[in-house]
Amino acid sequence: MKQLFFSLLILTAISCSQNSGTEQKRAELDKLKKEQTDLREKIVKLEEELAASDTSASNDKSKLVAVTEMVSKPFNHYIEVQAKVEGDEDVTVSSETMGNITSLNVKAGDKVSKGQILAVVDDRIIRQGIAEMQAQLDLVTQIFNKQKNLWEQKIGSEVQFLQAKTNKEALEKRMGSLQEQMDMTRIKSPINGTVDLVNIKVGQTMAPGLPAFRVVNLSSLKVTAEVAESYISKVSRGNDVMIYFPDIGEEIKGKLDYSGQAINSLNRTFNVEVRLTPKDGIYHPNMVAVLKIVDYTSPKAFVLPLASVQKSSDGEFVYVTVQENGKEIAKRKTVKTGIIYNGMAEIKSGLDQGDKVITIGFQNIIEGDAIKL
Repeated sequence: MKQLFFSLLILTAISCSQNSGTEQKRAELDKLKKEQTDLREKIVKLEEELAASDTSASNDKSKLVAVTEMVSKPFNHYIEVQAKVEGDEDVTVSSETMGNITSLNVKAGDKVSKGQILAVVDDRIIRQGIAEMQAQLDLVTQIFNKQKNLWEQKIGSEVQFLQAKTNKEALEKRMGSLQEQMDMTRIKSPINGTVDLVNIKVGQTMAPGLPAFRVVNLSSLKVTAEVAESYISKVSRGNDVMIYFPDIGEEIKGKLDYSGQAINSLNRTFNVEVRLTPKDGIYHPNMVAVLKIVDYTSPKAFVLPLASVQKSSDGEFVYVTVQENGKEIAKRKTVKTGIIYNGMAEIKSGLDQGDKVITIGFQNIIEGDAIKL
């Protein structure tokens, strides 16, 4: 019985303690809310007093804008097409005869000249044939010379002389054939250039037509592209071009060296070419490029961002700034646009040299609004 009494006392004490803590927190929260309300009232009052004392802000209704002054400059429109670098002298070299590679004379990166021997195919059998043929040729040559001397002295028959001459000439032709076969065992460079790739090793068996080397002449490169047939009347040899190489971030100027006249029936395009020279830079076959061909040019034009030209039922217009009563105000001017390229529009009429056209902030103004630059 006593234990139950003591337990009830302990529970009652804990409950009172918890109620006392909750009431304390509520009182603290009410105090903070009252302080927050007082602060808000003070902030609002101070803002109203500052707004009433700052008369310049209430009187100045000018709108902040940015302008572009009209100055005539060249304007070009480009046709942009994907292109690549190709080599006029970019060749794959192979063997003309079958056999094992006995000698490899170059490696990748070596500079070679036209006719230089790059590798040798096994020529032992041909060399033996040439040695045998040479012995026979020496014999018939001696016989021919003796018959010739006798014939010149009117000794012997003409038939003997002609037979000796025929035997000698026949063996000379056979010797020439063997020497040509011997020459075919030499894999030679057909151009001046640099060895770009070596596909063979000593001891490897070669067959005619299999690629052995690749030789490239980097001084004879061109950029080629295919242009849609709809542009064939606008593109011709001599057009100005810009060539952009995205992988190296370079751009160069040039002239179109070739413009095809035949349309490819499969993809409805025609070919164009621009020659590269060593002074243009170091480029490589199969590099990706973007070819920009000028199909329209105006030496003196006013150019504006297309977004700043607005449209209405009356046509196209822009806002310019003018001085009135010592203030800058917006004035509407009707314009006529021409060719558009890369977000920029050529202005054909409606603007004069020195006009200041509003190009930023024009969306929120109307004619007559005061503006601030």
